[in-house]
Amino acid sequence: MNYKIFLLIAFVGALAACLVWAAKVSSEETAKDTTPSDMHKMPDSYWKAKLAPNVYNVTRCSATEAPFTGKYWNTHEAGVYRCSNCGAILFSSQDKFDSGTGWPSFTRTKGDSVDTRIDKSLGMTRQEVICKHCGAHLGHLFDDGPAPTRQRYCINSASLDLKTEPSTKTPAPKK
Repeated sequence: MNYKIFLLIAFVGALAACLVWAAKVSSEETAKDTTPSDMHKMPDSYWKAKLAPNVYNVTRCSATEAPFTGKYWNTHEAGVYRCSNCGAILFSSQDKFDSGTGWPSFTRTKGDSVDTRIDKSLGMTRQEVICKHCGAHLGHLFDDGPAPTRQRYCINSASLDLKTEPSTKTPAPKK
């Protein structure tokens, strides 16, 4: 009788170990095969492991950088600004302007790359700007920008990665 109980316990233990292993392999394959359309489904643990703490706080917890502290507030290089979380193209440097606010500001998005939703935090109603591809918090949209759009996408530097364009300047002649 003890022999049959021992075999039953061993069988149940082996089955449990197989199920745990299969779940681990399945979750690792899911993370490897993630496409941009799946980025909204990624668990919080994925973003915590992938992103620097300040980027995580801004983009996944809707924090805001202090003005005049982000890496792109005073950048004037040509290029495209991508989402720091998923790499989607969000803005062009051609649409960037100095709003005087201390955050990178843009008059329009690049294509259909962002969504907006109502944000009623901090006792005010604003339009929150989020990456359409992964749901990252980018900043806010205001209607006080320059012509022709009159829009100001006020964006946290932590939510952006600038990919600069190669310089078109002619090299100086060699002496």
